[in-house]
Amino acid sequence: MAPRKPKKRSRQAPPPHLHELESEVMEEIWSVGEASVRSVMEALNERAQKPRAYTTYMTIMARLHHKGVLDRRREGKTDIYAPVLDRDDYMTARARAEVEGLVAEYGDVALSHFAQQMAQLDPERRRALQRLARRS
Repeated sequence: MAPRKPKKRSRQAPPPHLHELESEVMEEIWSVGEASVRSVMEALNERAQKPRAYTTYMTIMARLHHKGVLDRRREGKTDIYAPVLDRDDYMTARARAEVEGLVAEYGDVALSHFAQQMAQLDPERRRALQRLARRS
């Protein structure tokens, strides 16, 4: 099966924060493009100290689908999941939401800390971040 390209999402509510197991599942799905519960379970359990049950992965992936992070389609008796956003778009949307939340809650104090962090960067990194900010 050929991996599907994640959809682009318009500027709407940011995707939810991912908890530890949700992050592990998403990293696996981002790396392969789309996957069944069994293939995610096998890949993650292969490198886990304590393997998790199929039903644990099934529950996590169903929750990610309900949260709008994964798309789901049926192939025969198998559900195939694909990310709604690619990893970079997800990270961009989450970072934007986190920064907006900090600024909304702490105002100028948060902005002054961002400015301090920027001032401490080496000039090349600062220029790269400024270019990145102009594209956003």
